[in-house]
Amino acid sequence: MSSDTFLDTTLRPASWDEYIGQDSVKNNLHILISAAKERDNPPEHVLFYGPPGLGKTTLAHLIARELGGSLRSTSGPAIERVGDLAALLTNLAQGDILFIDEIHRLPRSIEEVLYPAMESGMLNIIIGKGPSARTLELPLAPFTLIAATTRVADLSAPLRSRFSGGVFRLEFYSEDDIAKIVRRSAKILDVKIDEGGVKEIAKRSRATPRTANYLLKRARDYAQLKRAPLSAKTVAEALGLLEVDALGLTPLDRKLLVALIDRFQGGPTGVGALAAALAEEPNTLSEVHEPFLLQLGLIERTPRGRVATALAYEHLGRSVPLGLNQKLL
Repeated sequence: MSSDTFLDTTLRPASWDEYIGQDSVKNNLHILISAAKERDNPPEHVLFYGPPGLGKTTLAHLIARELGGSLRSTSGPAIERVGDLAALLTNLAQGDILFIDEIHRLPRSIEEVLYPAMESGMLNIIIGKGPSARTLELPLAPFTLIAATTRVADLSAPLRSRFSGGVFRLEFYSEDDIAKIVRRSAKILDVKIDEGGVKEIAKRSRATPRTANYLLKRARDYAQLKRAPLSAKTVAEALGLLEVDALGLTPLDRKLLVALIDRFQGGPTGVGALAAALAEEPNTLSEVHEPFLLQLGLIERTPRGRVATALAYEHLGRSVPLGLNQKLL
């Protein structure tokens, strides 16, 4: 089995020094972890949120590695019953980390059981029904819950408030930081790439490390078959086949902009109408595509809906209509 069969495990940073970007989050975590280690206590519970692919899971692995505890990973949708959560919590040893990805999809009934576990280290389970029902309290080993979500607004206020270690937003990466990640990944994968190729991938990576690593591997495959050096020209040709343009937009990104401009006269329009026009799920547009389009300034969210900006018209080679500024108000 080759060393790059599993991209996530091969390219995931193994130390804080290898983790590039998100400096503010790293500094706050360093204080939280160092102080907890001095007190010989597990750190308080932590929540990470932001678009997919920015390193939330990697941060959980790094925290567990620094603390020397085991990391138990699961996801919100995987915890369907109270018994599932009870099995996870009662099997944790002192100092272990429980990582719950997409915690906003955790059923509300299970949230109620999680509250006392996070606050007082007790698991309250109701046994039986009706007048004969009784509550069983099980003490838990001290642990740290690390949660991640792409939709922090969907978390209930009581659950958010229990992440006393901090609620941290992960930001999109700068092009320079993405370039550093591409150079590191190329070295791990034993891929020779020149600076032009690095910059071309960084420019089209959607400011996201996961996407940058994906594009690097696909460009590597193309260069291998073409027996060509991994230069800016080769990378551009490879990503052209993937229909990833110079800004990193995918076909669906461009279809969204075209639909907004042609079918809805540039907006404003709601995400539901856009999703219907594209035959896509509204959540796919709002969680996967819109954040990057907003980051680039290609669309704006107004009280009346989404509006295409002058940059969107220019990127698609369209004339900017008169009165566009009024729509953005």
